[in-house]
Amino acid sequence: MNQQLLAKTFVELADNLVADFDLIDFLRLLTDRCVGMLGAGAAGVLLADRDGKLRVMAASDEQVRLLELFQLQNDEGPCLECFRTGAPVIVPDLTRELDRWPRFVTAAHRSGFGAVQALPMRLRDEVVGALNLFRATPGPFDPAATLIAQALADVATISLLQQRTTHRSTVLNEQLQTALNSRVLIEQAKGKLAERQNIDMEQAFTALRGYARSHNRRLVDVARAFINGSEPLVGLGA
Repeated sequence: MNQQLLAKTFVELADNLVADFDLIDFLRLLTDRCVGMLGAGAAGVLLADRDGKLRVMAASDEQVRLLELFQLQNDEGPCLECFRTGAPVIVPDLTRELDRWPRFVTAAHRSGFGAVQALPMRLRDEVVGALNLFRATPGPFDPAATLIAQALADVATISLLQQRTTHRSTVLNEQLQTALNSRVLIEQAKGKLAERQNIDMEQAFTALRGYARSHNRRLVDVARAFINGSEPLVGLGA
């Protein structure tokens, strides 16, 4: 494991007390680093909105995003159970849980996943969501990697709750609601760019995110500008 990258990740997840804090990019960083450092095949983050309903806020790729949505739509799966109990749900072999989550297990296998672990994003009694790591092959998870993943989830949770404490008690819910609205714009922009450039949805997201970062702009602002054509965005998707 790249110890330098791990240390950098903890700093990045903790250092979010800025005026232009981008929640979606923050959570995507969390999923990307879990895949890049911990050997997960894919990762996703579910967060509760102001009504306590879970929403898909970040995913390392399009396939796992759709699987997370499937969980929510069918109200079934390890990630929901993790959020509701506030405890980790570790499933080394999904085939053994067919009776427990029949629809989710079937969908996960169709998506190429054979194992999953869902880790709570919580601080003491407050659970804000779940970090979910998927793997293609069944088998036990590395305990050391699981501890690191939980630590990353904990740091991200503390950062999110610190945002709320620093400003006022409702800011986290407001951020989540704003992020949900932003997510709609980003999905629309992904679809439009994918069709225009004849690329897949993940490549489209990478292009939008890369453009936003290289131009020091918020991802949602780039997505909005691309959708309404208000500016040229030279080089996007090139």
